[in-house]
Amino acid sequence: MPAYNAARTLKDTYNEIPKEFRENIILVDDCSKDNTIKVAKRFNIKVVSHNKNLGYGGNQKTCYREALKLNPEVVVMLHPDYQYDASLIRELIRPIMENRFDFVFGSRIQNKKSAFSGGMPQLKYYVNRITCLLENIFLGVNFSEHFSGFRAYSVKVLETLPFEFFSNDFVFDQQMEISTLSFGFRIGEIPIPTRYHEKASSIQFMKGVKFITETFWTIFLYQLHRLGFIKSKLFSN
Repeated sequence: MPAYNAARTLKDTYNEIPKEFRENIILVDDCSKDNTIKVAKRFNIKVVSHNKNLGYGGNQKTCYREALKLNPEVVVMLHPDYQYDASLIRELIRPIMENRFDFVFGSRIQNKKSAFSGGMPQLKYYVNRITCLLENIFLGVNFSEHFSGFRAYSVKVLETLPFEFFSNDFVFDQQMEISTLSFGFRIGEIPIPTRYHEKASSIQFMKGVKFITETFWTIFLYQLHRLGFIKSKLFSN
């Protein structure tokens, strides 16, 4: 769990995690200003804390380094802000365990009515849909969304992708996805409920603009790499 100021939502998130998956929870705290670490230790969650704020991508890098030390088969990334239904972890990892996919994410967008009933703002929904459509066209895929904070990776994916070279910012997730495609891994999605609430984290407008700009820049670099015009360390070893 990449965490930043998650004290108010961590308990609810933890309580939804099926008991058989609670033994190896790792929370990486990115210099939170609240009691995130204290709350995590209350539930005997392993906590790794940064000495300085490294950003969303930097946080995940630490998450995956620590997770790989446990020799897992599958690693689940779950935002601890209670936006995602952790009770669906079994469904999320099943396609990987059955060797149907290598990377699976939970989609909040497959059902439009569910997205709105779950509190997703209309502007956010339509920006998500437009951006997703363009990404699908440029990447040659057909995903219902690209911005989920509920993901599962096979250990082979994490051991292969050069994620240490990825951004420390929000575009990290997009780089993970595009690099996964570049290496020929299989990506799948499962429907999950949408859950927006006042405690949930949300990217600010200017950071959102920066994130979308960097997303399409990453896609542009990927296409240049795929066509042989450049060789990018983001998409090959």
